Amino acid sequence: MEFDSPGCYPIGSNDENHECDAMSHIPQIDYETASAEIREAHDEEVKVRGRMTNMKRTLLHSPAAHRIYAEWFTLRAELNPAVNDREIWIFSHAISKASKSKIAITFFRRALINAGFDPDALTLSDNEQLLARFGTAIVADSNAIPAEIWEALKGRYPAKVLVDLVAFAGIMLATAVFNNVVDVDFDPELEAFAEHS
Repeated sequence: MEFDSPGCYPIGSNDENHECDAMSHIPQIDYETASAEIREAHDEEVKVRGRMTNMKRTLLHSPAAHRIYAEWFTLRAELNPAVNDREIWIFSHAISKASKSKIAITFFRRALINAGFDPDALTLSDNEQLLARFGTAIVADSNAIPAEIWEALKGRYPAKVLVDLVAFAGIMLATAVFNNVVDVDFDPELEAFAEHS
């Protein structure tokens, strides 16, 4: 099967075909020649999530790594309904923005836009402001989260939610770091939602 460059590998029949410029330090999987374990993990991801991103296609070289990063969804479910969708998107966007991760930033811009919100003109609730500040502070210096942020968080959420929130932030940060370090190819379907300076 032909593809445009070393960074653009053939994908499974359930994916949309796409073109990209090779930039990633680690190529995406070649579905046609991948092991049965990788193909099974790929097909299950498409079945469960309905889409296959460039990051996931890269992670799938190691199904174990892919499973670990997919725990983002497990923790998101645990945080519901204490932290609603818009709040989790704003929290995740703040972490992504502070991490300077274009893919992650744009992923959550898309989530907000598709839900009818303008990410460039949001009026944040007190809770959303708190979560955005927390997300930014985690990336800035995880050893120095301002005391007032912790005080406000503990006034709003029980210990279980706080544990899930911090663990979720860790996976969100790991996601941003993976995209940044590997320089994962930017997903073409995100282009319409990207920030423009």
